[in-house]
Amino acid sequence: MIAGGIEAGGTKMVCAVAETSEDWREQKEPPHILARAQIPTGQPEETFAKMLDFFEPWDIVSLGIGSFGPLDLDRRSRTYGFVTSTPKQGWENRDFAGTFARARRIPVGFDTDVNAAVLGEVAWGAARGCETAIYITVGTGVGVGVYCNGGLLHGMVHPEAGHILLSRAPGDRYRGRCPFHENCMEGLASGPAIEERWGARAASLAGRREVWELEADYIAQAVADYILVYSPQRIILWGGVMHQTQLFELVRERARERLGGYVRHPMAEESIGEYIVPPALGEDPGVLGAVCLGLLEREYHKK
Repeated sequence: MIAGGIEAGGTKMVCAVAETSEDWREQKEPPHILARAQIPTGQPEETFAKMLDFFEPWDIVSLGIGSFGPLDLDRRSRTYGFVTSTPKQGWENRDFAGTFARARRIPVGFDTDVNAAVLGEVAWGAARGCETAIYITVGTGVGVGVYCNGGLLHGMVHPEAGHILLSRAPGDRYRGRCPFHENCMEGLASGPAIEERWGARAASLAGRREVWELEADYIAQAVADYILVYSPQRIILWGGVMHQTQLFELVRERARERLGGYVRHPMAEESIGEYIVPPALGEDPGVLGAVCLGLLEREYHKK
């Protein structure tokens, strides 16, 4: 069978159709992607139309959408499936999931982009077999997907752990990028924060160790807090900033130091290199996780 997925970002929409089977939960390998497209994120009507055109030739059994937010994920709400208070111009209070459900008349799964990514890694990637895992993306923004006790974490809204509050490093006088918080992770450690603090894009700063020492300190603070709060069995780190692969060892060491020996487990101590890892699905955890969201929604509708 063929299923669809959308990784919906503020700058582009990644659409894909993938071949899978009814026993997709038992597959060791991820679904084979048959076709994909990147569509610039313009105004909703135009963007929806282009995405629907992409899927039109395919007889998909379900569609999953992992989207930028904030989102309404409460099935009891009249705005379930909507993008809500986003700063993305034109997208506020838009019925994302409903638009595709009405057009295709198939089950449409809907969640945050990072929740989709952690779901993909749990199903077929680095967190396979984990009951609890988190996926952290550090890029234009910072987002955290949380898979907890066998399911995606929701509550009053959805996790916004990219805005966890951090202690400012000694000597760092940068004011922070976030308009809501002076010292949250996104405001201090995102790609735009790096560029604004140092006056250059992250890629051009690769050889400056002081840049990455500071960045690792902020990421490791957050990672240690996530370990203490969620107790994940795997932490997956990615996003444009984490393409500076020297960060992984720095973050692992700093996170272990931050924990101070309090969490007594081999994965948080001598095996931390196998604990804080990049995604196994490469650049595809988001769109494959979206496919997974759609398949789960299909199962939900069968109940």
